[in-house]
Amino acid sequence: MKMKFKAVIWPVVILAIGFVGMRLLISMRSAETPRAQQPRTRIVSAEVVKLQDLPATIMAFGRLKSAQPVTLVSEVSGVIQQGNVIFQPAQSFRKGQLLLKIDDRQATLDLNSAKSDFLTALASVLPEIKVDFPDEYQVWQNYFDGCHFDCNLSALPEVQNEKIKLFLSRFNVYKLFYQVRNLEILKDKHYFIAPFSGSIVSTDLRIGSTARPGTRLGELINLENMEVEVPVAVKDVQWIDRSKPVQFTSTEIPGNWSGNILRIGKNIDERTQTVQVFIEVNKNGRENLYNGIFLQAKIPGLIVEDAFVIPRQAIYNENFVYLIRDGKLDYRQIDIARRETDTVILNGGIADGDTLVVDVMQGVASGMPAIARVAGEGG
Repeated sequence: MKMKFKAVIWPVVILAIGFVGMRLLISMRSAETPRAQQPRTRIVSAEVVKLQDLPATIMAFGRLKSAQPVTLVSEVSGVIQQGNVIFQPAQSFRKGQLLLKIDDRQATLDLNSAKSDFLTALASVLPEIKVDFPDEYQVWQNYFDGCHFDCNLSALPEVQNEKIKLFLSRFNVYKLFYQVRNLEILKDKHYFIAPFSGSIVSTDLRIGSTARPGTRLGELINLENMEVEVPVAVKDVQWIDRSKPVQFTSTEIPGNWSGNILRIGKNIDERTQTVQVFIEVNKNGRENLYNGIFLQAKIPGLIVEDAFVIPRQAIYNENFVYLIRDGKLDYRQIDIARRETDTVILNGGIADGDTLVVDVMQGVASGMPAIARVAGEGG
C-alpha cells in the first residue's frame, strides 16, 4: 500500500515543481525592460530636382523602304532587247536611262504607214486651202514641211475658220492624225525609260525572252525617295511634334541619320492599336543604308513645362515617389505628364531642390532615416 502511494505522489510533486519553476521564469522575463531597436539608416541614390522644360520622346521601330516601288509590265508583244543598263537584280540606274526595250520593228512600220496616209491626205487638202484661204495656206504648208517619219507629229494648227475644218474632215486629216498619234503611243510602250534614279530589285524575264501583253518584266525601287513606316501607339500620336527632325539608328550598321515626318495615318490597327507614321530619310549620309533595313526612330515630342525626368523604377504604386527630408524618407504623391520607355516625366508634386530617391526601395516606410548619395557629388 505504501509503495502504491509513493508511485502516485512523486509524479504529482514533479509536476508541481515544474509548474512553479515555469511561473518563476516567466515572471523574471516579464520584469526585464525591453531593449528598443534603432531603425537602420539607409544609404540611397538620389537626384536633386531641377524643374525645366523637357521635350517628350517617342521611340518606334520600322523598316526603310522605297517610297516609289515600280513593277514593269509589258503592254506589247516582242523580243526583249538590251537597253543602256544591264537588266539584272541589284543593277543601279539613273533617271532617263533606257532600261530595256521590246522589238519595235513592226510597230515602226505600222506607224510609218499610217503617217504616210496622213501626209497624203494633208497634201490633198493644201491646194484647196491655197485657193480659198490664201492667208491660212502658209501655216499649213509649214506644218506639212515639218512632218518627218523619224519623229512624232506635233499638234495640228489651231483652226478658227469652219470651212477649213470641213476641208480637213472631208479628206480624213483629223482621223488619220489621231491614228498616227495612237500608234506613236503604242511604239513608245516598247521602251522602258527610268522615271527616277534607283535600283533593279528583281527580273522575271531576261534579254532574248519574248514578252506578251500583261507579262511581268521586273521590279524597280526609287533610291531618291526613301521612307520608314513605323507603328506608333495611339496614345503617343498626340505627342508627336512634326516640326522637328526624327533621328534614326540601326543595330545592324553604324551611323546616325535624320528625317522628317511626311504623313500620319488616320487608320488604327485593331490588333496592335497603333497608327502608321511615315518618315522620309534625308539623302545626306544615306548611301550606306539598304532598302528593307530595320531602323529605330527617335521621334521628338511636345514640350512639358516645369518638369523633371526620373527612371521608371523610382515610381511606386503608379504615382508615388520617395523623397529625403530632414534625413528621413518621405512618401510623396506626384503628377505624371508622360511615361516613356525607361523614364517618367513628372510635372507636379515636386519642387526645385527636392531630393528624390531613384533607387529601387524594398522593405522601407515613410519616416525611416536615410542618407542621399547624389550623383556627381564627392564622398
